[in-house]
Amino acid sequence: MAMAHGTRVQYEPVAEIGGGAYGTVYKARDTESGQFVALKSVRVQTDQNGLPSSTVREVALLRRLEQFDHPNVVRLMDVCATQRSDQETKVTLVFEHVDQDLKTYLERAPAPGLSPGRIKDLMKQLLCGLAFLHSNRVMHRDLKPENILVTSQGQVKLADFGLARIYSCHMALTPVVVTLWYRPPEVLLQSSYATPVDIWSTGCIFAEMFRRKPLFCGESEMDQLGKIFEVVGLPPEEEWPTDVTLSRKNFPPLMARPITDFVPEINEQGAQLLLKMLTFDPLKRISALNALEHLYFHDEETLIETKS
Repeated sequence: MAMAHGTRVQYEPVAEIGGGAYGTVYKARDTESGQFVALKSVRVQTDQNGLPSSTVREVALLRRLEQFDHPNVVRLMDVCATQRSDQETKVTLVFEHVDQDLKTYLERAPAPGLSPGRIKDLMKQLLCGLAFLHSNRVMHRDLKPENILVTSQGQVKLADFGLARIYSCHMALTPVVVTLWYRPPEVLLQSSYATPVDIWSTGCIFAEMFRRKPLFCGESEMDQLGKIFEVVGLPPEEEWPTDVTLSRKNFPPLMARPITDFVPEINEQGAQLLLKMLTFDPLKRISALNALEHLYFHDEETLIETKS
């Protein structure tokens, strides 16, 4: 991790892109290459040796992934650390800059929205990026349309992965409401979780590409769970996690409804895949690798799309 080089400023901020839960993001110009980059800074608590130890580990992990240069993962180009005080270091992550996220991309799509072939292509790329992260033991933990970038050529790039842990100490200071809408039941119930969390979020995003609005818009953890059970039904007692305080009895006994009631434009294979992603029990939820093997990605529609 390079400490900042004296007075020479390599990255000139051009515009504020947005303030996320983790602080402000800037679009900047790299004065050496002339390229645009995205800058994300975070204040990190330091240990006795003046080093932000957990952050160093996280950044090392992101740097290691960088060596693979995966097409569906946003590039981390540089890391700069500036010591602000004995207790605090400012770490700036420099990423490649992509003009739009999936949220904007969906909003800009002319009515009636994206074609089935386009949705399939975006989903395939998203799952490829996710399979890559998961095979390297990286969870995203905060997948939503704002964290999925789409280049002008239609290439999907996952952003802000691995940052959940870097930012966790900083999060406590931020009175920002991180959206619940893409959170899986095990996180809402505060149960233990692993890579399947990202698959649930991906299922929510899959549905949203067809609907052009989020699938589950809860206003609190309880409300979010209620909205989920209205679609997938209340899970059986034996699937309810044992390490949670919230009882299954707090929810009405709802039956699952056909997913096509909520996502009418989806085809049969797509609906099957979506249900495998929106499976309550994380151990029974499909993996990113298995999702890529699903019939949805191998049916005749794909062949027609490529010919036209």
